[in-house]
Amino acid sequence: MSRHLTRGPRYTIGAALFLSLMAACGSEDMLKPLRDNGDYAPTGVDAHAVSVDGLIVGHRLMAAGEYELALKAYYRAAAHQGMTVDTLSAIGSAKLRLGRLGQAEADLRRAIELDDAFVPAWNNLGVVLMERGVYGEAERVFRTAFALDSGQSAEIRENLRLALAKLENPTYSEENESNFTLVRRGTSEYEILAR
Repeated sequence: MSRHLTRGPRYTIGAALFLSLMAACGSEDMLKPLRDNGDYAPTGVDAHAVSVDGLIVGHRLMAAGEYELALKAYYRAAAHQGMTVDTLSAIGSAKLRLGRLGQAEADLRRAIELDDAFVPAWNNLGVVLMERGVYGEAERVFRTAFALDSGQSAEIRENLRLALAKLENPTYSEENESNFTLVRRGTSEYEILAR
C-alpha cells in the first residue's frame, strides 16, 4: 500500500482546511467589509497629511496639568521646528512646573538670547527666579517683561507687584498671595504657586 494512502482521514481534513484558509486569505471580497467599517489596520502613513503642532499639544497638556507629557510634546515640537524661542520658552515653562528650576532657568535664558523681546520668556524667567529666591533679579526681569509688553498684561503687572513686595519685605506674604503666572505666546496663561 502507498504511504500517502495510510495517513487517514485526519490528513485529508487538515489538508482541505489548509487549502480553504489559503483561498480565503487571498480573497479581497472578505476584507472589503472590514475596510469599509474602519476595522482594518492602516496600510501606511500618509506623508502628505498635516500633523498636529507639538507646541499646541504641549500647551493643552500644560493647561490640563500634565507637565511631563507637555514636556515630551515640546521636545517633539523642537525636533520638528528646531530650538526656537517658542520651543525653548515652552520647555523651560514645563520644567518649571516639574520643579526643575535650574534647567528651566537655563532654557528660558537661551530663549531670551534668541529673541530678547520675547515677553513670555522674560516673564517665565522672572517666575523661576522668584521660586529660587533671587528677588532682585526677578524684579528686574519682570520689569523688562512689563516694559516689552507696554504694561498691557495684567498677569505680568501682578507678577511685578508681587516681586516688588517680596523685594521690599522678604517675609511678605498675603494669605496665598504668592501666585505667579506663567505666560506663553497668545492669550493663555498658567498659574504657578510660589513656595
